[in-house]
Amino acid sequence: MTTMTTRPVHMEPFDLYLFGRGEHYDIYRYLGAHPHEQEGESGFRFAVWAPNARKVFLTGEFTEWRHGELELYPVGVSGIWAGFVPGMEPGELYKFGVEQQDGRVVYKADPYSFYAELRPGIASRTCPLDTYQWNDEDWMTRRREQGLPLDKPVSVYEVHAGSWKKHPQEGPGFYSYLELAEHLIPYVRDLGFTHVQFLPLAEHPLDESWGYQTSHYFAPTSRFGTPDEFRAMIDRFHQAGIGVLLDWVPGHFPKDEWCLGRFDGTACYEHEDPRKGEHPDWGTFIFNYGRNEVRNFLFANALYWLKEFHIDGLRIDAVASMLYLDYSREDGDWIPNQYGGKENLEAIDFLKELNRVVHGHYPGAIMVAEESTAWPGVSRPLYSGGLGFTFKWNMGWMHDTLEYFSKEPVHRAHHHNSLTFSMLYAFSENFMLPLSHDEVVHGKGALASKMPGDLWQQQANLRAMYSYQWAHPGKKLLFMGCEFGQWSEWNSQGELDWGLLAHANHQGIHDVVRDLNQLLKDEPAMHRNDHDWTGFDWVDFSDYQASVISFLRRAEHARPVLWVFNFTPVVRYSYAIGCPHGGWWRTVFNSDSEYYGGTNVGVPGVQAQEGAYGRSHALTVDLPPLAALAFAPE
Repeated sequence: MTTMTTRPVHMEPFDLYLFGRGEHYDIYRYLGAHPHEQEGESGFRFAVWAPNARKVFLTGEFTEWRHGELELYPVGVSGIWAGFVPGMEPGELYKFGVEQQDGRVVYKADPYSFYAELRPGIASRTCPLDTYQWNDEDWMTRRREQGLPLDKPVSVYEVHAGSWKKHPQEGPGFYSYLELAEHLIPYVRDLGFTHVQFLPLAEHPLDESWGYQTSHYFAPTSRFGTPDEFRAMIDRFHQAGIGVLLDWVPGHFPKDEWCLGRFDGTACYEHEDPRKGEHPDWGTFIFNYGRNEVRNFLFANALYWLKEFHIDGLRIDAVASMLYLDYSREDGDWIPNQYGGKENLEAIDFLKELNRVVHGHYPGAIMVAEESTAWPGVSRPLYSGGLGFTFKWNMGWMHDTLEYFSKEPVHRAHHHNSLTFSMLYAFSENFMLPLSHDEVVHGKGALASKMPGDLWQQQANLRAMYSYQWAHPGKKLLFMGCEFGQWSEWNSQGELDWGLLAHANHQGIHDVVRDLNQLLKDEPAMHRNDHDWTGFDWVDFSDYQASVISFLRRAEHARPVLWVFNFTPVVRYSYAIGCPHGGWWRTVFNSDSEYYGGTNVGVPGVQAQEGAYGRSHALTVDLPPLAALAFAPE
């Protein structure tokens, strides 16, 4: 194949104009490698943005990796280099040889490649884009027509694809995309989760980064199969009625020489000044959100996952690091904005435009912010001054909840505010309540191991905490393995401790999560007003001495659900709880049921009596130890 040549290709001026403005949302169909016909010959067209390169060459298996044989041509003054290679076929490995102004040649992976060589190789691979036939039209139509699921049940199962389950063999033993579809889909459907959320699946060189050191933004990782096999997995999730969210990392990228960094010898994708262009904690580059071509790269990439892979939404990683110029920096190590403030105005504008573009193109697509500060209006509409995200992770709730449950029950009376404080701000954003991978790594221990007491108390605490999470206003997220009470900290190199499900008490935790998901779907009061005060009503938050709280979840034209929690290991006999009306209140959930491994304190239901704690009626019940009860009127 050494007789291959390149020919100039024509690119429409309007495409170049939109790219220069940062508004070409399909730019990935013009840059990168694409099947092409020219003068009756078939091959591939290659195009790359390298505005300060002296020359750009194509090299690969077809040149035996020799440099200088296939030169690309500058396209006007756009900074794009392009060329057509007749005879090029799908599946060829290639790189761009970028000659810098000082004459040094650096071999770069294609920023817009759709398929990448399996690590440790880092080359790009020619791959046609439109080869898969989708079968999820009903799902996609329904998603578009129903819009954002603000008033729908949303519970997310967070998954690291490389360690959910593995083959018992030497080496990585990864499940493929198709094997994940075969095994993960029925598991998630049985548990009743509405969505899965994958840790980043864009190609990344290091397994231990979990995908957060993204190298090929447009290529699903080859660890688990081909791009079309990834599409097939998502297709099957949709056919099973399960949405798919994807972790996305627009906040930083690795410094590897073959990657985006210093792409043409200058700061193309990152800021030149390290005070804005380098992340001190992660040793990575930060995107230049004020450069149109870079913004276009990220806008197009977000839309690419939604359009070409039918992803139902993106979870944006490390939003706080994007919003603040002084994030994790000492005085003097950051540059104030034009008004002297610490807000990153370019990143703020980028995030707003990102959400406008995504929601405009794909109604119903979910945009979730991992944002840990008190930045106002993260999930508020753009027209009201917000950033425009659909949901924001409630990191404050997560921190307070885990801190509270880590306390010995005898001390919880002194930390009652950790439970009640979240309701002071619960409706300031559209919150999602995360118990994510970040809480079970780096020496933090598994959720189960954080619980105090003996084995029974630890597992009862865990069942009570999940009940509190599902009862609390906000959408839900739980990391894999937590649903059956895994004891060991998450190990990304292994797999979950599936053998624990053979034990009744671990199966009981699993069943609690399943039944909470079912209750979330069955009772409109549990999800319809997740982001509005009308959906929540305290019954009693003052009994700190007994570590008991109670509240109502409400929704218009739906029966209320009354929740009562006892966070001590003693039974509270004949405990009176106010309720809004008389009649028979049925027990719809009891985390202390023997079915889950509890002591079975509780009754199938109770008749409301008149008057208690300012309510017209009251229920008098025995509160089980370290447990949650939920009642609904017949």
